[in-house]
Amino acid sequence: MTDKILVVDDDPDTVKFINIMLSRLGYHVVSATSGMEALERVQVEHPDLIILDVMMPGMDGYEVSRNLRRNPKTATTPILMFTAKTTIEDKLAGYDAGVNLYLTKPIHPIDLQANIRNLLAQRMGKVEIVAGGEKGYVVGVLAATGGAGVSTVVLNLAITYSKKYNTKVIAAEMKPGQGSWAIDLNLTEPVGLANLLSMELEDISTDSVSKELIQTSFGIKILSASNKTEYVEYAAATPQLELVLDYLARLASLVFLDIGTNFHPGFNAILNKCNELIMVVEPQPVPIKRSKLLASELHLKGFGSVKTMSTVLVNRTRSDIVLNISQVEQILGYPAVMGFPPVVEQAYRAADRAIPLIAVQPDGIIAMQFNTLASQINERVPAR
Repeated sequence: MTDKILVVDDDPDTVKFINIMLSRLGYHVVSATSGMEALERVQVEHPDLIILDVMMPGMDGYEVSRNLRRNPKTATTPILMFTAKTTIEDKLAGYDAGVNLYLTKPIHPIDLQANIRNLLAQRMGKVEIVAGGEKGYVVGVLAATGGAGVSTVVLNLAITYSKKYNTKVIAAEMKPGQGSWAIDLNLTEPVGLANLLSMELEDISTDSVSKELIQTSFGIKILSASNKTEYVEYAAATPQLELVLDYLARLASLVFLDIGTNFHPGFNAILNKCNELIMVVEPQPVPIKRSKLLASELHLKGFGSVKTMSTVLVNRTRSDIVLNISQVEQILGYPAVMGFPPVVEQAYRAADRAIPLIAVQPDGIIAMQFNTLASQINERVPAR
């Protein structure tokens, strides 16, 4: 059966654009130009998904959503709020009103299509996790520039947290074809993430995700992204990526994501799944300036205001040729919660023995810093 989508917007150009795009994809599209008309059409058309604007004459989109959620027949109908209102307060109001996803105009058609497919897949029961069950806490780690030490921070922080709190932890690489952990830890080269992203949505499940996880001798499970460049193309498989992230959060109390940089094709989708972020900054002038721009972008998405965003400094060169924490904070405009000093010899020994950095000196300064960072995160993790 063809999925039916109700488009609610008083702008005829927007309605026409969405109608043409979705009709070409095989969806049955109906429309309404006001909130009241939308509620009437819902009773007649019984849509599988509703795309809803905020600013409309009479009843706005927030009130329409609240009305739909109060009606048992539409209480679980997916609602995608698609609007030009972009502030954090607007987004919070949308989610408070019961929408499933809040997207802002303008948006690339491919991104809009991907989110629509994902919401419909969830509604059709292709995603078992929608039915219930607790989600683990998701911490994303990223940097404004490559080579800043994100992968090292994620791996060592995940191991530290797992040991400190004796809980299930998954560390996942988010960049297919650009993974490093399999080499760093001398693991059998797994395809991992790329295998999952190449699947049809209905084939992604708890079992399929679980089968791609590698149990390490350090107490955590890893989802490897592989380092084979042939898998890079799968980074654009946003709907699959979102489902994988949902299942990962069902499989562990805490999930640490190696996001890399904000140039990931699925960057916004990944952010939507994160409970908090850690931004890794190299204490050099240019990386700091780029980090400031990234922090401003993330702030608009609610990190640093609605959700926690922490900044950690990773220095891998001589201390006398980098900026100190106070100087970094002054340029960045955000406080740094942690600073990791250069440990060249320790890093060499870790690479030579194919073990995490903290395993070289379990009682050393680096291990202590990760222990402190794990404690800070644990204060924000809700009890399960």
